[in-house]
Amino acid sequence: MPYPYMYPMDWTYILVIIGALLSIGASARVRSTFAKYSQIRSMSGMTGAEAAERILRSNGIYDVRIEHVSGNLSDHYDPRTKVLRLSDSVYHHNSIAAIGVAAHECGHAIQHQNSYVPLQIRGAIVPVANIGSKAAIPMIIAGIIFGGFSILINIGIILFSFAVIFQLVTLPVEFDASKRAVVRLEETGILYGDELHQTKKVLNAAALTYVAAAAASILQLLRLVILFGGRNRDR
Repeated sequence: MPYPYMYPMDWTYILVIIGALLSIGASARVRSTFAKYSQIRSMSGMTGAEAAERILRSNGIYDVRIEHVSGNLSDHYDPRTKVLRLSDSVYHHNSIAAIGVAAHECGHAIQHQNSYVPLQIRGAIVPVANIGSKAAIPMIIAGIIFGGFSILINIGIILFSFAVIFQLVTLPVEFDASKRAVVRLEETGILYGDELHQTKKVLNAAALTYVAAAAASILQLLRLVILFGGRNRDR
């Protein structure tokens, strides 16, 4: 009679562990990089909020509000309300890191103004992606509870696929925003010489978090397919 501890371990957990390690590593990298360049004051002396305002105005954007939001690295641009929110470590600070992050969020506002296609696609799939990320696993669990009901399991996997697609579409959106940020910082003279190289390091580190998130989502989807794909074919 076999005992519980004698059953083989589910090797697909390795995929989850890899995804988690990628996310943890990327998060640690962006925090350490941001902390390092938060100690370097920009030669212009501008704060993140001031830099954001100059970039927006230089691009003819006057209908985007700049607001302060609490938290650390909680900066984001909301295209629905046209509000650019900068966190505690960015809004009032005049460091290389703060200006780089503020400029990146301005990059999203510029994308919105220019009807950047990947940004529009991402916005369109947000509702489905949100539903997918929340309902996928419960749907799969329900399918298992009801005797391996393959339809529910398949729906769950499909829903999760939309969350993965969202992560993939996010990559070009974020990379492009960083590219626009560096160009605008140079054109407006907010940063000079080595400062641009330093802020690129901050933005590149931030980009790794999105790459890690996409990789983790893909690995999780692969795990679901491995676990339940064969079961569905056997039914």
